[in-house]
Amino acid sequence: MTWQTIRLSDAVASPWRNGGGVTRELAAWPAGAADWTWRISVAEVAASGPFSCFPGVQRWFAVLSGSGVRLRLPQAEHRLTAASAPFEFDGAVPVDCALLDGPTQDLNLMVRRDRAVARMRRLSGRQRLLADAARTVAVYAAGAPARLRDENAVFELPAHGLAWRVVPAGVPVEVTTTDALWMEIEP
Repeated sequence: MTWQTIRLSDAVASPWRNGGGVTRELAAWPAGAADWTWRISVAEVAASGPFSCFPGVQRWFAVLSGSGVRLRLPQAEHRLTAASAPFEFDGAVPVDCALLDGPTQDLNLMVRRDRAVARMRRLSGRQRLLADAARTVAVYAAGAPARLRDENAVFELPAHGLAWRVVPAGVPVEVTTTDALWMEIEP
């Protein structure tokens, strides 16, 4: 299977009902299905307010640009900036988002817990994956391009672009970048 790619600028902006921002869906599986198993999107947050509730969904959240946010959950408060590690939380938990100093752009990975599990982390330098089982690998090149290498090719992913593919067990994937988010989704 080859890499599928999309640039953020090519994704359609969907305004939020509360007027607080827009979401650009970059990828979902199955593609085009309302009942997705996983979904990757970028939110442009213009105003503080509550997150939408997604029962049964594992969520990952990472600030891409802007001064950052303060997320208030029932048990804790978390301050996140573009330098912070991605934050994982239960989509059913109420979350209030306060912008620290103006709008932010944030990457979201959502996975239905009864169908898959996921991991997300910031990447700077070189990451090599040699999976023991098949999984979907996705890379979002945040502020800089990323070079992806697999068994078939080497290609450059431009900044603000997403690449993803199913990687079979035993097939290595290497990513080299100074600013990206690395995601793995296992069925």
